[in-house]
Amino acid sequence: METRLNKYLSEVGYCSRREADRLIAQNRITVNGDVPPLGLKVSEDDIILVDGKNIKKEQELIYLALYKPVGITSTTDRSDPTNIIDFMSYPKRIFHIGRLDKDSEGLILMTNDGNIVNKILRANNNHEKEYIVKVDQKITKEFVKEMSHGVNILDTMTKPCHIKQITDKTFSIVLTEGLNRQIRRMCSALDYKVVSLKRVRIMNIKLDMPKGKYRHLTKEELVELNKQLASSSKTEEASR
Repeated sequence: METRLNKYLSEVGYCSRREADRLIAQNRITVNGDVPPLGLKVSEDDIILVDGKNIKKEQELIYLALYKPVGITSTTDRSDPTNIIDFMSYPKRIFHIGRLDKDSEGLILMTNDGNIVNKILRANNNHEKEYIVKVDQKITKEFVKEMSHGVNILDTMTKPCHIKQITDKTFSIVLTEGLNRQIRRMCSALDYKVVSLKRVRIMNIKLDMPKGKYRHLTKEELVELNKQLASSSKTEEASR
């Protein structure tokens, strides 16, 4: 059975489809000795090399929760000295699910399961992500109201979200979308500057490890995660 090269690399746990397209465009992949075009279909019988190394299917699926510190970049590009792969030094090939800004800290999930990456990143799935944010001035009721109702950034209005004030300059926010640097842009649009930003939850997975450390997801977390993914996928199909 043949499948597109980018999907194949995702399914065998090498990288996400987006990352695969980038590798193909950079001519870092060969199929049976030739540089492949985008959209090429491959099978298990093909010899697929990335940077000259043979791609083999991982036997064990890996799911990790990492507390990413500020200064580490959510990229698998090893030419970037701040890349998340070298920072973790995990013994097996893994990649990140989604992104967390270099100047932000907190929870990010790492895996070798391309299928779960695509499910979580699906835009219409409305997966919750929770953050703790500190800003440069006192929070007002008007700020909380405007942030929760939606702010105009990047030529679009953000979705309504849940905001809870914690201290005079700190609040928690739960998002169900992931626009580029969304929280920082929302605050800036209301004349606030983000001093620090930490992601503390992705769906049912909570940040509960020391900064810079990682742990394997528990069986219970994986069961609940897959349950939520299955539910949201059905919701998406029903909306079509």
